Amino acid sequence: MGGLKVAAAATEIQADDSMVIGGSINPWFASKKEGELRASVVIIEKEVKVVLISCDALALQRDILDGVCGRIGKGLNISPENVLIAATHTHHAPTTVSVHGYQRDERFCANLKKSIISTVRAAEKKLEDSGEARMYFWLGNEATVGQNSRLLLKDGTIYWVGPREDALRPTGPFDPDLPVISFRKANGNLEALVFNHSTHNIGTTSGSMRSPGFYGLASQDLEKKLGGTVIFLPGSFGSTHNLLLSADEMIIRIKDAIEGAFLESTLTDPSSITTVKREFEYRVRKFDEESEEKAVSYYCNKRLKNPEPTIQVFRRMRSQLSEHQGESRRSWLQVILLGDIALVGVPGELFTELGIQIKRRSPFRHTYVVGLSNDYIGYIPDERAFDLGGYQVWTGFHSFVDRGTGESIVNQAVQMLHELHPPS
Repeated sequence: MGGLKVAAAATEIQADDSMVIGGSINPWFASKKEGELRASVVIIEKEVKVVLISCDALALQRDILDGVCGRIGKGLNISPENVLIAATHTHHAPTTVSVHGYQRDERFCANLKKSIISTVRAAEKKLEDSGEARMYFWLGNEATVGQNSRLLLKDGTIYWVGPREDALRPTGPFDPDLPVISFRKANGNLEALVFNHSTHNIGTTSGSMRSPGFYGLASQDLEKKLGGTVIFLPGSFGSTHNLLLSADEMIIRIKDAIEGAFLESTLTDPSSITTVKREFEYRVRKFDEESEEKAVSYYCNKRLKNPEPTIQVFRRMRSQLSEHQGESRRSWLQVILLGDIALVGVPGELFTELGIQIKRRSPFRHTYVVGLSNDYIGYIPDERAFDLGGYQVWTGFHSFVDRGTGESIVNQAVQMLHELHPPS
């Protein structure tokens, strides 16, 4: 054991009240903020340098991130293959993607890129002066913050918003895993804590405000108590939301689960660090306009008080996507091994069923999906979800990948994991 160096930093991403907030169907604006919207970075070095970056944003596309990774590689001698950048999917930050009824805010995107670069530089400078570090791990559990939110309703539709008194049952699993990886200096002080959990990051404590969401607020609270930099990496949360708890209660429960896992953590030796980042091909789905219109209109007319604006948003998105049907595109899959802990970067809102499949088929006991990594290709449903329908598979800029894309991602990710697994 030895030779491990770690440094972490976090920088606020500048935003103002004129920036459109992402995460709803129609645009809205915030007049106040709670907590900070941040770019948080941890650099882990043991012969190889790995950079984990978490940004308080709804999602980030590769036209932004490829350039950022290139700048990191060129300026700091860190291979772009060794950089993972994930969005926390807060629904309370200026929009970084064009989706639903609004266009991404290029000013906020520019500020975000600056924050990433400056934070990586700050962490790199700390790394130069840091001594040896130690890595600790514990698999925590939080089974109450979130649930499978795609509820089957009595009329055969899948719950999205509106009343749900006629809900029958969930249509998929919920993943309660909450892995906690921490890095401590030789004197025992915490340098960085990284955690992963699988629920949509929706919820502020004080209404319509700019906010890192409940995960970000929990992270910033924990830093005051534990020290170091606390970093959230989202899991496979595409089919999971909180339906029952206030943001205040979610923050308390997440903090308790993280701190409990941190206190139980045991020393683990990342004997080696390995990364693979690989492009994969997928297609924009072909869709039937009449069927899509019928599904969206039926649900919205039945469940929403003012359905027409939402119906119009989906019509516009389908109209703009129609010319791209069947189009081939490319995105990223990534695997980072910290010893025998595998992080699998997936570029979208992966359904929980698919994330669990990756975990179960992985040759590494501790395997965790990091959603919204290195790109954004929308919701990534499993085959059964396509059959069931619902908002997450209605065609739009939020959901456009072809049926079977999720299963293909699982297969390719598992193949990458097996390639990295040492022969027994």
